[in-house]
Amino acid sequence: MTTESSAHLNIADFFLDARVREGRGDRIALHTDAGRLSYREVQALANRYANVLSSVGVVPEQRVIIALPDGPDFVAALFGILKIGAVVVMVNPELKPDAIEYFFDYSRAAVALVAEERADAFRDAAGRVAHTPALLVVGGGDWRSRLAASPESWRNYPTHRDDAAIWLFSGGTTGRPKAAVQPHRSFVNTAECYARHVLGYTEDDLTLSVPKLYFGYATGSNLLFPFAAGAASVLFDDRCTAEVIFSRIARYRPTVLITVPTMINQMVSHPEAGRQDLSSIRLATSAGEGLPEELHARWDRSFGVPLLDGLGTAEMWHIFLSNRVGRIRHGTLGEAVPGFEIKVADEEGRELPVGTVGHLWVRGGSRALGYWQHLEKSQSCFRGEWVVSGDLVRRDADGYYTYGGRADELLKVSGKWLSATEVEGCLLLHPAVSQVAVVGVADASGLVKPCAYVVARERREGLAEELKAFVRERLEPYKHPREVVFVDSLPMTHLGKVDRGKLRTGLGD
Repeated sequence: MTTESSAHLNIADFFLDARVREGRGDRIALHTDAGRLSYREVQALANRYANVLSSVGVVPEQRVIIALPDGPDFVAALFGILKIGAVVVMVNPELKPDAIEYFFDYSRAAVALVAEERADAFRDAAGRVAHTPALLVVGGGDWRSRLAASPESWRNYPTHRDDAAIWLFSGGTTGRPKAAVQPHRSFVNTAECYARHVLGYTEDDLTLSVPKLYFGYATGSNLLFPFAAGAASVLFDDRCTAEVIFSRIARYRPTVLITVPTMINQMVSHPEAGRQDLSSIRLATSAGEGLPEELHARWDRSFGVPLLDGLGTAEMWHIFLSNRVGRIRHGTLGEAVPGFEIKVADEEGRELPVGTVGHLWVRGGSRALGYWQHLEKSQSCFRGEWVVSGDLVRRDADGYYTYGGRADELLKVSGKWLSATEVEGCLLLHPAVSQVAVVGVADASGLVKPCAYVVARERREGLAEELKAFVRERLEPYKHPREVVFVDSLPMTHLGKVDRGKLRTGLGD
């Protein structure tokens, strides 16, 4: 029988305050370009944030937006909100005005913590929505004085393990992002199942991340997971490029690198890749997008660091399928993370034979409570203990899973199903292709055909036809893109994923 006291859980206490109680208060928690902070200093700053937020009227269960760059203020704001018992809503601080308005309206947040350099954009958006959050501008002398005047002590609100803690947004690659409302218990569960038992975080680790903290993948791997082990993380607010990542690796010598396929491609393609020293890194992880098999092989040839591809979703908080050091199989998402059960099934939950592509069903202790204001989608996705993610996978006889794309992104071409990720992986093998996204576009007859939007390293006459032929030579002929459109950059969602909805409507550039 569960007792009332054991049902209490506040993840600010679990991930931060507990480290100080354990005697680790003087250990370094954060490395930044401006200096380092110990666990005790992060705790004090988080308590100051809790006091400031409380002074402006934030109470338990209210939502508070964080729109800050990576750094101590982001970390302290997140833990400060949780200490109050309020709910964290993390958004990209570089959002465009229409996206800011959407998140203000959708979240109905009481307060938004925004960066000083982006304050005008958030003020403008606040003036155009029905629900206007109180804006607290972080940065500058006035804010620092306000924090300094606030107490360093705070008594955490005794949240229940099933209380909402953090909103995690879906990628929103085909529409407006929706929030999976995650309770406190989910974050503790995945820290145990994935961070401890698969990645093996210890207090000696130092993490470095390509994705920023507002993306749940990084919130876990570059903040909560190292904090659970008494380890440290590197935070910086520069825009990520291969040069930036190489320079941070050389400066900080991290042991864990959190990255994504787009950056992996940039790193292995960099002219100085062969001169980089990545020997400090014991493992790297990849998630967020499909990792083509050949790109994985290029990483191995370039750096020789174990690269663990995996899959996680907002609905299940973080990674539940992962390769493991010593058991890496290229082209796969690896095996089920301990504590999670996976099945490949049809839409009704009937399991399919080994080797058959089907819908991914997953269950475990990191299930969201549901989608905010999306009852029908919640009913479709959350089936009792099971979550039906919308991803298609195939399981082999050894228990390794291969990604088959999103069910809503499959293309039916010439009467056959086509996965855009397969064509993208093929095109990335061509030396002229830097980035690519393949979507279905209706032709003059209304038939859907694959169209490739390509960011080329160099454009030259005849390249489009060359790329079409390149795919025809390597895949079944019907899979080749009927049109190749060259763009300077691919449109991105608030989470930094390719916005396929915009590409389908011809807004690729």
